[in-house]
Amino acid sequence: MDVPALEIQLKTLPNAPGVYQYFDANDTILYVGKAKNLKKRVSSYFTKTHDNGKTRVLVKKIANIKHIVVETETDALLLENNLIKKHMPRYNVMLKDDKSYPWICIKKERFPRVFSTRRIFKDGSEYFGPYTSMKTVSTLLDLIKGLYHLRTCNYHLSQEKIEAGKYKVCLEYHLGNCKGACDGLETEEEYHNNIKAIKEILKGNFKDSLSQFKTQMKQFAETMQFEEAQKIKERIEVLENYQARSTIVNPKISNVDVFSIMSDESYGYVNFLQISYGSIIRSHTLEVKKKLDETDLELLELAIIEIRQRFNSNSKEIYVPFKVDLGHDIKVTVPKLGDKKHILDLSLRNAKYYRMERFKQDKIVDPDRHANRIMAQMKADLRLSGEPRHIECFDNSNIQGTNPVAACVVFKNGKPSKKDYRHFNIKTVVGPDDFASMEEVVYRRYKRLVEEQQPLPQLIIIDGGKGQLSSALKSLDALNLIGKIAIIGIAKRLEELFYPNDPIPLYLDKKSETLKIIQQLRNEAHRFGIEHHRNKRSKSALNTELETIPGIGDKTIVELLKHFKSAKRVANAKLDELEDVVGVSRAEKIYNYYHNK
Repeated sequence: MDVPALEIQLKTLPNAPGVYQYFDANDTILYVGKAKNLKKRVSSYFTKTHDNGKTRVLVKKIANIKHIVVETETDALLLENNLIKKHMPRYNVMLKDDKSYPWICIKKERFPRVFSTRRIFKDGSEYFGPYTSMKTVSTLLDLIKGLYHLRTCNYHLSQEKIEAGKYKVCLEYHLGNCKGACDGLETEEEYHNNIKAIKEILKGNFKDSLSQFKTQMKQFAETMQFEEAQKIKERIEVLENYQARSTIVNPKISNVDVFSIMSDESYGYVNFLQISYGSIIRSHTLEVKKKLDETDLELLELAIIEIRQRFNSNSKEIYVPFKVDLGHDIKVTVPKLGDKKHILDLSLRNAKYYRMERFKQDKIVDPDRHANRIMAQMKADLRLSGEPRHIECFDNSNIQGTNPVAACVVFKNGKPSKKDYRHFNIKTVVGPDDFASMEEVVYRRYKRLVEEQQPLPQLIIIDGGKGQLSSALKSLDALNLIGKIAIIGIAKRLEELFYPNDPIPLYLDKKSETLKIIQQLRNEAHRFGIEHHRNKRSKSALNTELETIPGIGDKTIVELLKHFKSAKRVANAKLDELEDVVGVSRAEKIYNYYHNK
């Protein structure tokens, strides 16, 4: 990959948390890093002067950059850890498996123990985490211990041994930290109800636990045990401030391939996440060009086969957003809830970011392709007969009827064509009448284009609802242009799009590129109109009173304003000061005008 291509990658990285990977010209991984903001962090490697010699060598070797977008910084830290262990890049500090992150384990036992661990065994126990801080684990375990009295011994508490009286309660029971399950003093059902509540806490659902804590706090306060009440209050605050991290690594999800798809008019973007031993070890997005308007289902099935062959994947299960037919040897799962759905959503997020980056790269490398795609999308979204290569948008601007003006902005191939922008001073309308003003400017604009044989737009956008659209249609009808130019109105409040003779508005997806371009046109027309209106008001405010003085013309007014800087200073000037600027005769007229008032 050449340097310009690398520069394009840097310009189009997302401003999101994630993990980045550097590769050399032979596609060998050099370095894995995490970032709160991928764009800022990766760009810093290429903009800063590095004191460390190894870093300078690393930067020179970088030929390609790949990244995986995640939801939080914690997820980025965990994913970085997994990828370093998997690939062992040359420029990373080597991580050993015994330095892994802590988990909270609910042991598969008749009376389950709850404890922290750094090792995971596939024995049916449940693991929550991993956590990036042992302090978080300790806080959670302390909270659990304070609310639910669980055993800490490692006795094998079978029913036979308990009934035979093999065990006796220990000091923990006498201290009130355990209810004595070993001696038959607590039922299995009661104990498991506590375990269910603990699982909810570890998932981030604190509602029931908080309620119990608050009840305890009130009871202590009522019996004047204020120190105990304060301890409970502190625990409540810790619980309320603690937010369960979003799971990116789950030991139950093993040897699974995850696929998701995003598509537009011309391309499909299929993201692939490979899960092995509970960790994300690979992310790849495949871009597929459409030939015959293929559906997402067709594209996804083709892409899954291609990607699995390319990466030699033998996973027996895949997660996908909808059912696909891949034969009987592969289990197809469409997740709806929980960790499986979360990992599928993460894959879809990466596909979306890849698509956005491709769009940005197209703008830089191939602007024609970008424009063609946008035009095809607008044609389809707005139900037009042709692509709107030339669009014009109108907006009125007046404040309480003063200095009414209008603006026309022009976009060509989806971009502003500022040399074609036009201002209009309203000539035939008295007072604040937006409908009549719109009718006037649309008529004037297209009467002139027709007379001068200038090209007409494919689409007209009117900033306003049904009323303004009807007024514009009157002008097009008078010029015999109905049917020759498509026209729509956009209402400000809900971004409704109105069509002629159709009472039901069209609502576009708030994130669609078509709506964004229409909004950009509308905002640009508003800005351009307000700017002209402001200039006109300012000029009017400055000149109005000076222009009313008999015998004082425009040249004299300009000389006065150049010297005194404002009309107010002219009014307060002394006679000799005025004489120095405009002479005796005109100075007397100005001085007498203001002082005789």
